[in-house]
Amino acid sequence: MFFKKQSAGAEWLVAGLGNPGKKYEGTRHNAGFDALDFLARRWNAPTPRVKFEGLCCQAAVNGHKVVLLKPQTFMNLSGRSIAAAAAFYKIDPARVVVLCDDVTQSPGRVRIRPSGSAGGHNGLKDIIARLDSQDFVRVRLGVGEKPNPEYDLADWVLGRLSGADRKAFESRLEDVAQAVELILDGKLPEAQNRYNR
Repeated sequence: MFFKKQSAGAEWLVAGLGNPGKKYEGTRHNAGFDALDFLARRWNAPTPRVKFEGLCCQAAVNGHKVVLLKPQTFMNLSGRSIAAAAAFYKIDPARVVVLCDDVTQSPGRVRIRPSGSAGGHNGLKDIIARLDSQDFVRVRLGVGEKPNPEYDLADWVLGRLSGADRKAFESRLEDVAQAVELILDGKLPEAQNRYNR
């Protein structure tokens, strides 16, 4: 996909991944939705509207114009919504920040990367395909590994974090917010150094 020079309308796109509907609230796969909701509250974002097959709004964050997006396409088609928003606002993939779950990390761990493969995550895989680029920032939020290799991955990610795991996850949302704010300020290496733990 070809991107022209960014418009004055927005500088960054921050998207949280998940599945729409009450049935999926609080599931591991909705970690990105939960993190984006936290950011929206922190940044006093307006009520989102339905746009780009997602829930979308804009917020001013430390002088940056930021689009917040929760794709409503279901996880495996997340890229359809994100690519549409990025194209509309003429936002280059390098200025797209994606918040998503990570089953390779324990709850409470955060891993920030400026680019890379999908790592088995179907939402990231679709975003890479639709943006035609791996060069977007991903903030991966630990939700814990499957209890054993035979456990079905779909059942695991659609299960809910509870008890200590939910507390560990929520305890890092403030750090995630601060990390994203550093990224928006062009300080991604500092965000990695501080919060990749």
